Amino acid sequence: MSSVEGDPAESFGEVERRSRRAQWVVALVYLGIPLVFLGLVLWISSSADTFNWQIALDPLALLAIGWYLRQRHRYKPGRWATAGLWMGGITGFLTAFATIVLDASWLATLSVPAAVVGAILGVALGRYGQRTLMHPAVPELADSPYELTFRVRGLTRLRLVIRRTDLVLVERVPIRTAEGDSPAEKARTYPLTAVTGAYEVSLSGAERLRFPEPLRLAPAGTPGPALILQAKGADWVLPQNEAAAIAQILDRRIATASSL
Repeated sequence: MSSVEGDPAESFGEVERRSRRAQWVVALVYLGIPLVFLGLVLWISSSADTFNWQIALDPLALLAIGWYLRQRHRYKPGRWATAGLWMGGITGFLTAFATIVLDASWLATLSVPAAVVGAILGVALGRYGQRTLMHPAVPELADSPYELTFRVRGLTRLRLVIRRTDLVLVERVPIRTAEGDSPAEKARTYPLTAVTGAYEVSLSGAERLRFPEPLRLAPAGTPGPALILQAKGADWVLPQNEAAAIAQILDRRIATASSL
């Protein structure tokens, strides 16, 4: 099994620094974007013939939602980009729509493009926060309170989520309904105490990967590192460039979970 070199004390200090920077980004996503929304609509209303304080109700509601969700999501980096999408999209759409009170009311017709731009910026901000915290992966992340999410390499919808007492393999799959296909997530959860092995291997790219359960879009055996995950008699081969560090993260969290 490969190991991740480095001084543990230095790595732990680096994780602390990453966490502080990431939490600033989280504050920007969940609170900063609604505050920008509030400032913009108040400026728009002050530029109109008559000031209407009720225009502030939407951004204040979004700020309250952001405050609530920040408490729930602050240690779940996998949620930050989605939150950024909604916060940015809503801000862009309603800010553009608020310009209907101005003489240049044609700006309100740009609500949809503004929503798209806002959503893109929000997603980018959320992903930046996730990268700030998670990359490169180091074993000391196991000692943090974060729910650690790692995407599997290649054209697949599979990701590995390592929590404090369990791990989850999450696959994003389309569900066919009367209204058409809609995305949903299929989760396979294993208690950390049920994980019997986690180690790194190297794939040549010629391997034909097999999985304990059928996957809608299974990972291919691309050249590079992979994580072997053994739990409840099932063996998962997960191509991942940071497999060595992930294996050590799992070892640490398994040891902690076993001692509880």
